[in-house]
Amino acid sequence: MIRILQNLARRWSELSLALQFVVAGGFGLLVVMLVVGTWVTTQIRDGIIRNSAATTALYVDSVIAPLLPDLRKSEELSDSVKQALDETLGQGALGKRLASFRLWRRDGTVLYAKDADLIGRRFDLNKNLRSAFQGSVVAQFDTFDENEDKERAAGVPLLEIYNPVREPWSGDVVAVTEFYEIASDFKATLASALLSSWLVVAGTTLMAFLLLSGIVLRASRTIDDQRGALRRQVSELQGLVTQNSALRQRVQRASRRATALNERYLRRIGADLHDGPAQLVALAALRMDSPVFTGDGHGSEGRSTEVAMIRKTLEDAMREIRGICTGLVLPQIETAAAADVLRLAVEEHEHRTGTSVRLTLPGHLPEPGASEKISIYRFVQEGLNNAYRHGRGKDQAVHAGMKNGRLFVEVSDGGPGFDPARAEGLGLAGLRERVESIGGQFETLTGPKGTKLVIRLSVEEQA
Repeated sequence: MIRILQNLARRWSELSLALQFVVAGGFGLLVVMLVVGTWVTTQIRDGIIRNSAATTALYVDSVIAPLLPDLRKSEELSDSVKQALDETLGQGALGKRLASFRLWRRDGTVLYAKDADLIGRRFDLNKNLRSAFQGSVVAQFDTFDENEDKERAAGVPLLEIYNPVREPWSGDVVAVTEFYEIASDFKATLASALLSSWLVVAGTTLMAFLLLSGIVLRASRTIDDQRGALRRQVSELQGLVTQNSALRQRVQRASRRATALNERYLRRIGADLHDGPAQLVALAALRMDSPVFTGDGHGSEGRSTEVAMIRKTLEDAMREIRGICTGLVLPQIETAAAADVLRLAVEEHEHRTGTSVRLTLPGHLPEPGASEKISIYRFVQEGLNNAYRHGRGKDQAVHAGMKNGRLFVEVSDGGPGFDPARAEGLGLAGLRERVESIGGQFETLTGPKGTKLVIRLSVEEQA
């Protein structure tokens, strides 16, 4: 049983708010309609019965009262009074309207009745008779007690009325007339009034239900739209969280790789200094210890030759040191335009190597930030160096432009190509880390007909 209730509760919670309101609100309004309709029709029915009974009682009393003697003094009706009542109730419009008539004394004795067998008989006073003797007009529609079998068997709708008969000069109730009015027209009028009441109550309830349903439906649609938007936002946030997590991991990996690359750069610079300038300086120092400078047996000619050799060795060392510094120190590119940065990198390479590079630029390039300019400069510098060393400087080219809202730069050559998975050197690895660290993409395309290096950057044009 508990499981069934749980299943019902779960299915109920899965319904939309509008459908929940239609079910629950419809049932609730139906119950309210039945309660209100029953109460209203009961009040209308009782009011119509009372009003009709009061009207009929007043009419009957106006006809019957003049025929009755002083009932305080007379315990029985005289034959002349009975005959007058027979004629009045048996003929004319009143006789046609009344199916039965009885005149009651306070002790429960029937003083007169259309059914002569009841005259003089005594009965216990029922609730309606007691109320009438207390001065109230009591009426019932199609309701019969155990002593009213003949009226029940009449087969027509009857309005039962108990009307107190009052003494004219004192107003005291001295008798009660009980009569049954044929109520065919009354029944139709009552049925029409009750039907109209039910229609009004049902129509009002339906209008209220439709109005509330419309409001709830609009609110439900708004809530569903907001719920859908919230779900989409949550989904987007989850995607962003996943992206951020992936980016954080990439940044961590890039940081670790950058640390390793920096160490490798330092080792390479140290090796370059040790194998080049340091060796030349050491050679110059050794020549300074030559006997030409320390002994007395050598002439000025030999000393001049040795000095020239030392000067040449030191000049070679200075040239190599300047070459190393040139590769490490950036020119002033922070304030230069992107196109000028590309031209500068190409011109330096042509001047240094004595080769030619084909440069292709669009009419306009966006102006990226300093980090992007440095990355572009280093990319073109390292790419052309590789093209010169490994591709023999054949068909060197640099091409830049915009595609799909992103800035791309390509460096290509017509060399024999290489395997990027196995032969990506320190320079290319450093470039990849540099480009990916600022959110760019680095791509290597190589084959027997040449190599192409491509970077793509999302840039916001600087003011």
